[in-house]
Amino acid sequence: MSRKNALAAAVAAALTLGTVTVAATQSTAAASSTARPGAGFRAMSADARTEALRTADREAAAVAASLGFGPDERLTAKDVLVDTDGARHVRYDRSYRGLPVIGGDLVVHYDRNGRATGSDQAHQGAIKVAGVTPKLSAADASAAAARHAKHVRNARSDAADSSTLVVYAVGKVPVLAYRSTVTGEGESGPASREAVIVDAGSGAPLDQYELHQGVTGTGNGVTVGQVSIETTQSGSGYTLTDASHGGTIVYDSYNSPQSNPKQNARTFSRTTNSWGTGSTSSRESAAVDASYGLAKTWDFYQSAFNRSGIRNDGRGAPAYVHVDSSLLNAFYDDSCFCMSFGDGSSQNGNTPVTALDVAGHEMSHGVTAATANLNYSGESGGLNEATSDIFGTMVEFYANNSSDPGDYYIGEKLNMPGGYMRRMDNPAVDGNSLSCYSSNAGSVDVHYSSGIANHFFYLAAEGTGAKTIGGLPHNGTTCDNDTFSGIGRDKAAAVWYRALTTYMTSTTTYSSARTATLQAAADLYGANSQERYLVSKAWAAVSVGTALPDPGTGSPSPSPSTSTSPAPSPSPSSTGNPNPGNALTNGSFEQGTAGWTQSDNDITNSTLQAAHGGSWYAWMMGYGTSAIESLSQSNIAVPATGSPRLTFWLKVSTQESGATAYDTLKVNVNGTTLATYSNANASAGYVQKTVDLSAYKGRSVKLEFAGTEDAYLATVFLVDDVAIG
Repeated sequence: MSRKNALAAAVAAALTLGTVTVAATQSTAAASSTARPGAGFRAMSADARTEALRTADREAAAVAASLGFGPDERLTAKDVLVDTDGARHVRYDRSYRGLPVIGGDLVVHYDRNGRATGSDQAHQGAIKVAGVTPKLSAADASAAAARHAKHVRNARSDAADSSTLVVYAVGKVPVLAYRSTVTGEGESGPASREAVIVDAGSGAPLDQYELHQGVTGTGNGVTVGQVSIETTQSGSGYTLTDASHGGTIVYDSYNSPQSNPKQNARTFSRTTNSWGTGSTSSRESAAVDASYGLAKTWDFYQSAFNRSGIRNDGRGAPAYVHVDSSLLNAFYDDSCFCMSFGDGSSQNGNTPVTALDVAGHEMSHGVTAATANLNYSGESGGLNEATSDIFGTMVEFYANNSSDPGDYYIGEKLNMPGGYMRRMDNPAVDGNSLSCYSSNAGSVDVHYSSGIANHFFYLAAEGTGAKTIGGLPHNGTTCDNDTFSGIGRDKAAAVWYRALTTYMTSTTTYSSARTATLQAAADLYGANSQERYLVSKAWAAVSVGTALPDPGTGSPSPSPSTSTSPAPSPSPSSTGNPNPGNALTNGSFEQGTAGWTQSDNDITNSTLQAAHGGSWYAWMMGYGTSAIESLSQSNIAVPATGSPRLTFWLKVSTQESGATAYDTLKVNVNGTTLATYSNANASAGYVQKTVDLSAYKGRSVKLEFAGTEDAYLATVFLVDDVAIG
């Protein structure tokens, strides 16, 4: 769980790094009063980037020590971005005793004078696990992964599907785990692949997601028309090698399997420099579309953000067309640094999946992998998919191709029965995608939960109301019936790109994506800019947070709460009325954050822990480093008769030992501590606790659960089914 506080709080908790300080939380950067082009980043040559990465690696040990990481942890520099004013943003991956840490990535921010101003961490603080010797063998883990797979049917694991030992740190308590790959029947065909992460001790599933981050169920004919493409002369002939775009090569996969698209691959070559016929009868036609689309995507990132290719190192990724048989999919695979495009199937008239927005979508998955590396499951998976939809759409606008004009429809040239795959202006119109945030967003297929961010981006760019774009009707409806104008698609894209590359991490949620984009808008246009205000309006319009006050008029718009987590839609309690005789609002947490104010994203339905009742509960502390948290509810009317009391269910799990209270959870009423629980109260399951409220009969009170953790071992406090009556 990533913690993000204001600069004042970050500086107060800062740790010394040589002559500078690294804050353990995100800083609020000083906002410029003028717009900064290129999302605020300098262009970097491959040599300059390589040297910047070397410098970051030399600093890694000092950075890890300053952030309180343990001696078993190592940081490896993954990316460096430099602002136009010289400020620097260094992205690190983390390992623990040589094992990769899933959810261990972080970004450290430096000002132009080299002073570290803050950091964004996918997992806050040090990583600690009991040991790195698994109880399960790799073979046992593979078998467990096959049993738990849910994205493919008849899952199996073979020699090519290895199980790798990792530390899984998505959540407050890291665990030793295996990351396994299984193969089975799925949306990508009979050889669909899925990653499954299982506990290395029990074999219990921790996470699972599709390996191919693609546009499932899409197809496209030869839609770009007659275009110019970059080729390379080789002797007396030509090949589809694009030397001006990092040496990108488009291969004919010759129906190689998805797991190995280069197995039968051949280079496209001709004695003349004329390619394709515009018909699927020519194998070159799909290659022309792919080559054109990838070049336009490269040019878009270069022009808009000074980015040179997927990894910003000037190197092009190979692309394969005619992959597998009857494959209604296209995907980017970071393990081979390559892109694959299928030929479609009878469902879309056997139209190759090589459309302009598909190429932009897939190459953008590579950019996401090279930057925030958003986990491809839960809310972060929806953000991952949305990022590709957003930039695939921007590529369409950038290319300005008369055969495929820019619009906010995804796959409108794909020859699909409904005429398109997704719509960003009104995602829910397809019957599956989400237009508004709700508490179950993290459990929805990532191709559909992406609708929330797609909808946000459309509203931020275009605003509300009906209009025609690219010859197609669009209607910017909102979830809160608000109306407002947009900031323009170029500015909206700059905000999203800066947020993705500078502030987002692998575990970013919709709530923290809002925080990241507001910070990016402040960086680019100013903290009191209309752009930042309208970004907040667009998030509120999709039910994520509330709008900031209008800086232009100073009108008293509703202020955001301490927590930026949106209140999900109510869900029925498993026991009927969730609060019979309860003065509290949403005491069971089954309505998500409704009624509560939290300093961090404590209210959750994560399956890493169990609720006492229903599926939602409050998970407090468990960082294993110095930390504080607060969960509260105000204006509670304590009954004026009888013997009023507070009851709740508490489960305490700890890495501490003995009876000394190192980590505590206090129950405060109107600022007075009425009860204290600690690591010494560890229990195997939930235990009901009762606190006498007779002194507050007939009064309106504020209830607060206040957690404090010391700098060493972790303690988790789980709270559920809270009642006052």
